[in-house]
Amino acid sequence: MKPYYKTDKTTLYNGDSLELLKKIDEDSIDLIFSDPPYFLSGDGITCQNGKMVSVNKGDWDKIDTYKEIGLFNEVWLKECQRILKPNGTIWISGTHHNIYSVGNIMKVMGYKFLNVVTWEKPNPPPNLSCRYFTHSTEQVIWCSKNEKSKHPFNYDLMREINGGKQMKDVWTFTSPKPNEKRYGKHPTQKPEILLERIIQSSSSEGDLVLDPFQGSGTTGVVSKRLNRNYIGFDLEKEYLDVSIKRIKNKNNLFN
Repeated sequence: MKPYYKTDKTTLYNGDSLELLKKIDEDSIDLIFSDPPYFLSGDGITCQNGKMVSVNKGDWDKIDTYKEIGLFNEVWLKECQRILKPNGTIWISGTHHNIYSVGNIMKVMGYKFLNVVTWEKPNPPPNLSCRYFTHSTEQVIWCSKNEKSKHPFNYDLMREINGGKQMKDVWTFTSPKPNEKRYGKHPTQKPEILLERIIQSSSSEGDLVLDPFQGSGTTGVVSKRLNRNYIGFDLEKEYLDVSIKRIKNKNNLFN
């Protein structure tokens, strides 16, 4: 594979993740974080900064049927299981639109479920229809490769971060800060603090982290900050260019 961008610790590829994953060596990745498409681009509306805006994110977020969503998830989850090291783990974020499909498929494939973390957002956009509760959470599934895996967990560090108490599976973080979007915005961008928690909890310095749907590169920025090696895939060159600017910015080495 020819990288779109490469340094000593960071490698980015432009292309279809389903094809790129097949080219990664078996049993080679320590940690995978994935924020796969939610397939919400169906011409609806939502609220953003007090204004009504379209929910459409791009052609990459469109698909016709639930069956097609399942087939898509089967392909990339099978490859992720293949490339994880025997004790490697995978984190997958999502909403109810896609996360149940992901979870059911992982059960069938034999992944070992470790936790389902709830990311609670204190500043969610309001529900415009006023016919539902405001959507203020996302789920993040954490699994190891299979039932035999002895997954890493930096328990002492997580307890220290949590004031000397065991950390719960509900995390409260705001959406990405303005400076995290200084080079451009991605419609499903995750806050750096969320990726810091994930990467710190279940990997060590020098480990290899992969994000197959990396968007604007938050996983790569945090991996560099925490001295991990990183591989990222994205179909859109626009977002890879944003990622490169973020990764090159020396200020991103610090919180």
